[in-house]
Amino acid sequence: MSTRSREAECKSYSEIDERNHENLTDCHVTPVGRRRDGGTRYWCLTHKADATAKYGKPSLQCRAAHIAPVSPEETLLLNIDEYPGGIALWGAVPPIYDTTRLPLCRGLHVHARKTRTGPKIIDRTVRAVKLLGGQFPDKGVSLSELDAIYYMVSTIFGFEMRHVVCSYCGNSHLDKDWFSVHMHKRHLCAYCGKYFKDSISSIGNPIRQIQRDYDIEPKKPRRSAKAINIRQSEFQGGIQIWGSNPAFFWSSDKTEEEGIHVHVYETDGNTRLFDNTYSDVTIDGVSLDPMMVRTLMAQRALPHIENRVVSLTCVKCHASEFSIGEEAFTPNSRRICTYCGGKLHWTGRLRRVIGNPLIEILGNLAQHAPRTPQHHSSGLLPEAPSNQL
Repeated sequence: MSTRSREAECKSYSEIDERNHENLTDCHVTPVGRRRDGGTRYWCLTHKADATAKYGKPSLQCRAAHIAPVSPEETLLLNIDEYPGGIALWGAVPPIYDTTRLPLCRGLHVHARKTRTGPKIIDRTVRAVKLLGGQFPDKGVSLSELDAIYYMVSTIFGFEMRHVVCSYCGNSHLDKDWFSVHMHKRHLCAYCGKYFKDSISSIGNPIRQIQRDYDIEPKKPRRSAKAINIRQSEFQGGIQIWGSNPAFFWSSDKTEEEGIHVHVYETDGNTRLFDNTYSDVTIDGVSLDPMMVRTLMAQRALPHIENRVVSLTCVKCHASEFSIGEEAFTPNSRRICTYCGGKLHWTGRLRRVIGNPLIEILGNLAQHAPRTPQHHSSGLLPEAPSNQL
């Protein structure tokens, strides 16, 4: 795929920011109840975000005013009957390592084939998809980029999701950021801005209703059998690296592969030479761990831990600390090595952090890259209100 076609399919963040700036005055602010201190709480029905200013006053702009709602032009109409070769849908975030100059994308990534072994007719990232045909209703079923991205985050960190419905307005509820990795009963509805309680502690995601109602439960991927060994100096067009994450919709009879997904571009930057998922990826003699890659990808999609994922090294055994389980998404001040019990060291001002050796590994690779890698901010995803619980 050429760089020109990539630019046509994926808006750069600067383009999105420019359009978002035009939506700063579009807030529809309304009172939705009382705060704990007795003041009034305000909510923006346009951007589905908190709009309470200091002293309980309505704000002129809500917390998500800079994020434009999804427009009809940004919604892909996808009739599954037109692609018998298979359709796959994933949550898409920027690469964890990127030495290209291609636009940075996040959203909902779509693959669609006419035949099982044929080329991908659709290979693009969009902000929303409306599924049509097959067993879906005539009006279709819509999914947003945030549904897909937080499905990816919750899945990578091992959380089961369920369909949660607001008891006031009846809309499906999506748990974002901190709430996508912590089970809870009390939810804040993005549509009406009211708190409601569910019967059990859980993480809500509208995708679960679609999977259940239309029998599209994803199949378990298999480990890729492929390996790749490259040197950055040989590919001046750049490389991109993601961790694989299971598709939430997969209609092909082929089995999905898991590992590390790699794009490698020709020197002119217009031709993609490699586009595949590998179990073993070696760059400039450095082997990448698929679990670390996958974890870092999810960590960078969580605004509440932005800048808190660092390289922690033991001063005694010199081992690099890789935080797993709950510690992979919960910053803490523990400084004890899990290998020898020695003290962990890192340079930085933040006291509570998370360890991932890839931070240092990718930093070292960047020093030998033909171009300075593009860096991404987890803050590109809207934050969930801190007082949801």
